[in-house]
Amino acid sequence: MECEGLLECFHGLKELDKECFRALVASEEPLTVDEIADAVDRERSTAYRAVQRLLQTGFIGKDQINYDQGGYYHVYSPTDPSKIADDMQRLLNDWYAKMGQLIQEFETKYEQSDTAAPPAES
Repeated sequence: MECEGLLECFHGLKELDKECFRALVASEEPLTVDEIADAVDRERSTAYRAVQRLLQTGFIGKDQINYDQGGYYHVYSPTDPSKIADDMQRLLNDWYAKMGQLIQEFETKYEQSDTAAPPAES
């Protein structure tokens, strides 16, 4: 598994989402959705959906740029990789703890069943 496979495993991100993330990481400055769409050679609406998924996972951030004469637009930039890694480690730890709890519940439930069952005849 490649390290980018973690993005898919932890958050169910699609290949396009990873392409958009790579485009943002490669850029020296924050990008608009139009610029991201150009970088991944997709329609603006398709890139926008990928950007929204990346925002929801916390992999990218959004800033508002205001025009002097009124109005604004948004630009996007990648989140610091160490923060993303910390979040994934926390998710893994939470999952591991939950699985341990479920295994213990399974053992307790079926251990009691074994003691309550009548002995099998030979």
